[in-house]
Amino acid sequence: MASTETRFLQELILYAASAALSCLVLIRGLKHLDPNHSATKKALEQKKEISKRLGRPLINTNSYEDVIACDVINPDHIDVEFDSIGGLEKVKEALYELVILPLQRPELFSYGKLLSPQKGVLLYGPPGTGKTMLAKAIAKESGAVFINVKVSNLMSKWFGDAQKLVSAVFSLAYKLQPAIIFIDEVDSFLGKRRTTDHEALSNMKTEFMTLWDGFTTNQSARVMVLAATNRPSELDEAILRRLPQAFEIGIPNRTERSKILKVILKNEKVEDNIDYDLIATLCERYTGSDLLELCKKAAYFPLRDLLRDEKDGKQSNIPRPLSQSDLENVLATTRKTRVAAGEYTARSRNREEDSNYQVSPSISELSGLVISHMLNLQPESREDP
Repeated sequence: MASTETRFLQELILYAASAALSCLVLIRGLKHLDPNHSATKKALEQKKEISKRLGRPLINTNSYEDVIACDVINPDHIDVEFDSIGGLEKVKEALYELVILPLQRPELFSYGKLLSPQKGVLLYGPPGTGKTMLAKAIAKESGAVFINVKVSNLMSKWFGDAQKLVSAVFSLAYKLQPAIIFIDEVDSFLGKRRTTDHEALSNMKTEFMTLWDGFTTNQSARVMVLAATNRPSELDEAILRRLPQAFEIGIPNRTERSKILKVILKNEKVEDNIDYDLIATLCERYTGSDLLELCKKAAYFPLRDLLRDEKDGKQSNIPRPLSQSDLENVLATTRKTRVAAGEYTARSRNREEDSNYQVSPSISELSGLVISHMLNLQPESREDP
């Protein structure tokens, strides 16, 4: 009897252990099958960092908000301020009044509906003019959480997940407010709706616009959508309606180019006698990005001189300061990539036209020879009896 009870107890323990092991294996397997497992883990660490920075307890989020949390940028980690952007003084002043003040001082905009915060702002202009830098500076100056929306993170192979991820963007922004939802190259995501669009993309656009309008009814929500594009004509009309404030970030003029050069070379080792106005005059039609690349190329000249001195046996510990002649040499010996690509395309087109022009007479001459040869081969007509 005792042996029977002992054997029964052993079998019971063995069954319980096997069941526990099976449950553990099943749970581990389901976690690895979860497509958002790695993103959820990364998002949890991101949420802890955000909560620490905001001085709040860890917010409760669902699995979809955890995926979007990976795109949340701490404003303290952004190193771009308004002072880091040369020129655009009027645009920066308007953005401060329309975007930053409502996020920092919401009580000033609670007196009537006319002072309600803007629900969307559009920055448009040629590439390289500083639209993305302005968006980062807005987040830095306002201290708002910056959600950099990526279309790739909104796409999912599971049916219906895309709409839930779009919904998570707004729900997470509401929990972390004040928040800025930033969409770079917005035309690729919220472009004009066409009949050829995939059903999933159409549903995402509809869901985004529906939730976007939903936040306008809550006057206390400090959530704003900031979009940037260099093709505003490609945006859907419904999206343009939700972006009532639009700012053109155009090609800088000479004065703005001079300010941009001073900002770029502010913390660099340069000579004191650089004429920024002269360099700005020589950089006609240059954007802020072009000016940055110009300074990067010029910075190699002192390094080359240092290597040349070492090769000649001269002792040089540090490169010499950047001089105005270095910048002028870059302007004289190099071209912008966009200009070079345009000239190459024009030369290729001219070569094709020349080759077509040379081939056409040859084809005409060959056709004439063939026709004359065929006429000579025709049999002579017989005389009537």
